Amino acid sequence: MGTIVFAIKGGLAGAAVYVSYDQGLLGSGTEGAEALKRAREALPAAVREWSGHVGWELPPVPTLDFSPSDSWNKGVHTLMSALSVAPSRACEYTAQGWNYLKDLVK
Repeated sequence: MGTIVFAIKGGLAGAAVYVSYDQGLLGSGTEGAEALKRAREALPAAVREWSGHVGWELPPVPTLDFSPSDSWNKGVHTLMSALSVAPSRACEYTAQGWNYLKDLVK
């Protein structure tokens, strides 16, 4: 039973990666923005059609005001900022630790 569940989960994960790649989500920032634009246009109609077939009343589809390129750039800036201060922070923390150990020995 466990191997069947693992195979199903692995198949779903593989399918999700394939669809993401096929739709351009794993490409450049421009391709990701275009894929998000296509999703913004197609999602509300698909949800309305699906809820009509099932007969469930679903809440309205949330708006997807999200820019992958802006988020990517912010993440890169944050990472580079953290890496640039890492050596000085490491020295500060080492000095604090050394002083703490000296105070314990006294």
